[in-house]
This record gives sequence, C-alpha cells and structure tokens, in this order.
Amino acid sequence: MGKLIVEQIVSADGYTEDANGSIEFFEHERSINDADADQIRLLDDVGAIVLGRRTFELFEGFWAEMDPAQEPVAEPINRIPKYVVSNSLDAAPWGRRGDSAQILRGDGAASVQALKAKVDGDVIVWGSLTLVDSLLKADAVDVLRIRLIPKLIGAGRAIAPPDLGHRRMTLRDVRSYKDGFVVIEYGLG
Repeated sequence: MGKLIVEQIVSADGYTEDANGSIEFFEHERSINDADADQIRLLDDVGAIVLGRRTFELFEGFWAEMDPAQEPVAEPINRIPKYVVSNSLDAAPWGRRGDSAQILRGDGAASVQALKAKVDGDVIVWGSLTLVDSLLKADAVDVLRIRLIPKLIGAGRAIAPPDLGHRRMTLRDVRSYKDGFVVIEYGLG
C-alpha cells in the first residue's frame, strides 16, 4: 500500500492562508517553480490526487487548461486520477476535454483511507484544509510535505487544527532552492 502524503504551502510563520482566507502570499512566488523537477519525481509514485471541494475548484480553474510547456507540473496533475471529497457536488468536471474527478462522499478521512487501500501508488492531498484537519485528527497522514515560502504574514490559518494535540514527526528530507524557498518532508506515525 502506498503512502498518504499531505503537501501544504506555508508561510515562514506557519500559515497556509492569511487572516482573510487568501493564498495571495504565495500566488506570485516564482521560486516555487525551482522545485518543479522534484515535484514531478514525487508525482511519479502518485496514483491519486485528492482535493476538498474548494481546492478542487481552484485547481480545476488553474491546472485543467495549463500548458505543460509553461508549467511542467501540469502534465502529471492532469494525467493522475483525481478525487474530490464533497457531499454537495453533483459532478466534478476537469477542464474542457471531458475529464472529471470522482466524488468521495461521507466522512472525508474515512473516504480517503478507503481510497488509499485501493490505489496503486501514493495518494496526495494538496490544500484542502478541512479535509487535512480530519486526516491529521484520524492519524491517517503518512508524510507531511511543507513547501515553505520565505514570507511572514503575521496571522491566518495554521497548518494544523488547534485541537490536534501533540504529534511527533520524523524528518525525512529538506531541500532548499533559490530565494529561500524550502521543502521539508516529515514522516508521521
């Protein structure tokens, strides 16, 4: 069975979105692209992408029609099967090619764990803060990858829910890129 990987883009002071719920602090951060080759290597082992509804809508609006010549990560993102955790969506179309994501209903953590048991390869979750909260609380996350943006934003939504309690993590890898962008990978459990 593969690993359940949660990957989050985080400010240097630990926030995944600012106090207004925005992700503008990293939207124009070009140093993220310096890690594209490593990101593509990570995705070579991924058999499923799982997103919460809001993140799915953001991703679909950006990645579904993205030219891989402009953003190399677009190719694996568009190729790998996608799942959206939602009890409100009736359909989850992905771009104009007629692709769509499968909808996982019910309890998010339980649905993702059931999917992980069936998928050939790793399962990755990006963004999707409510879903990630439930996965962390269920102790279902195998790997936490933090893509650290060298900016302080002062307030916002923390990477973990406030009622999580203490969780020990094991450092697996650290990679730094130009302009202070860092990817930190931890094992959980």
